[in-house]
Amino acid sequence: MHHRLRKIRQDRRMRRFGWITRFRRNEQGAQLIEAAIVLPLMVMMFGAVAEFGRYFYEYSTAAKAARLGARFMISKSLDSTQANFETQAKNLVVFGNTAGNGTPILTGMTTANVTFTYSGGSYAGGNGVPEKVTVNIVNYKHQPIFDLGKLTKTSFSTAVDVKPSVTMRYLLNAGSI
Repeated sequence: MHHRLRKIRQDRRMRRFGWITRFRRNEQGAQLIEAAIVLPLMVMMFGAVAEFGRYFYEYSTAAKAARLGARFMISKSLDSTQANFETQAKNLVVFGNTAGNGTPILTGMTTANVTFTYSGGSYAGGNGVPEKVTVNIVNYKHQPIFDLGKLTKTSFSTAVDVKPSVTMRYLLNAGSI
């Protein structure tokens, strides 16, 4: 076969596939496709950073409140008015005042979320002087705005427990009661 005929047939074959080369050369819309791929990932990263920041705020606020309640309790004498002091301390942790009025410092926190533990020393069965007082925040869940588990349709959830604990040495001794 003559080389001109071969060249003509080759050109005809290539023209059939010419539309593929047009798409290869044309870059219109490439940015849109790149944005469609990257944008969901960026939104997820933004949501994760925002939720971590909110969780850190709630944890640090609850820890400071627990520290305030522990400071209140270590300076009080444990006697017949202990239940009254515990109620005041719980109000102090939740509301920021001993009267228990106003709005909670964290949405959804109640006095039931605050527990006290006395340990060490001669404190046995509620009598004597403890060595340490521990204030715990229990059963308080972080309420996420962007629940990444629901967005990704997985069992992962950012609704996790916020449970700071503060332990302080009891300031009063057996001779001061």
